[in-house]
Amino acid sequence: MKITDVTVTLFKWENIPTTNYSPLSGTIGGESNLGLVTISTDEGIDGHAFLGSSSQPANLDTDSLIKFLKPVLVGQNPLDRERLFQSLTQLVRKAGIRTVGACDIALWDVAGKAAKMPIHQLLGTYRTSVRAYASSTVYQDPERYADEATQMKSEGWTTYKIHPPTDPDLDIACCIQIREAVGDNHTLMLDSTWAYDYPQAVKVGRAIQDLDYYWYEDPLADDDIYNYTKLKQQIHIPLMATEQTLGNFTAYAPWIMSQATDYLRGDVTVKGGITGVMKTAHLAESFHMNYEVHHGGNSLNNVANLHAIMAMKNCEFFEVLLPSGAQKYGLETDIDIDSEGNAHAFNKPGLGADIDFDLIKRNKIAVVS
Repeated sequence: MKITDVTVTLFKWENIPTTNYSPLSGTIGGESNLGLVTISTDEGIDGHAFLGSSSQPANLDTDSLIKFLKPVLVGQNPLDRERLFQSLTQLVRKAGIRTVGACDIALWDVAGKAAKMPIHQLLGTYRTSVRAYASSTVYQDPERYADEATQMKSEGWTTYKIHPPTDPDLDIACCIQIREAVGDNHTLMLDSTWAYDYPQAVKVGRAIQDLDYYWYEDPLADDDIYNYTKLKQQIHIPLMATEQTLGNFTAYAPWIMSQATDYLRGDVTVKGGITGVMKTAHLAESFHMNYEVHHGGNSLNNVANLHAIMAMKNCEFFEVLLPSGAQKYGLETDIDIDSEGNAHAFNKPGLGADIDFDLIKRNKIAVVS
């Protein structure tokens, strides 16, 4: 089997609700675009992935994917994923990690379709369902978080994570009110989105560990290994960093060697696709660490994330960013969370998700090749 072409079909995403997850990400909403990445083969099997998100339009990355990554892929056997992954990641400085991830996902889609197997089975299935957690947008009022968490709990969700206002005292007030609203047995996490200095991080960390929060995510700057190491010695709630480490999976090594985080973090978008995520999950497992998978930025990336999670022992959760209108687009049937708060595996060959090709056709901007 040989790759004959690589294309990106850009399509509009309109009416995105106004949303904010952190001061660093800023406000998103209105209009964006996604790219349907298609890897074609001489055996008539096409592999797909989505490029882009509601906050980062695909057109920003499309030209670099075609210019730098397509020449590496065309003429190659799509089943040689490891060799192609090594070649693609050498071009990260030129093409960006998101384009590498999209190509890697599309290669896995080809492989699953060729083998007539879902990707998680190709990887080696460990489970077929996983707990999901609802991941909030930013509010300024503690009652908004408490009301949302209570509503999600009433719908069967067992886990809720907050992106707080990033004022330490207000953040603590939010965390207290949420805990009081949902009770002692509901799983809660805090993602402080790199907002604090070291003293603030200690203060908030000690507060939420007394509230029995499950993990404390990204309290310090994403490159601050020195203070993460100090912070880890001051609190006993599990720390989670490494979501935005520069480079691919090899960037985790200094965090592990410095004992600066309890859990590792990543997703198919920012770690080079399914191949990169699985390498990191296995690295974490060798140190008896969890590898918790971050939201993938678009619907098809989240399906890819879900396949990877189904093949991991050391991942406990699947992240669902709220609101769905800012995160779900382009599939006929997206990932659903059942009445007990679980996400379930896709079991058709490849990614196994039904792409809404009619929607893409109606909203097509251009085909880049």
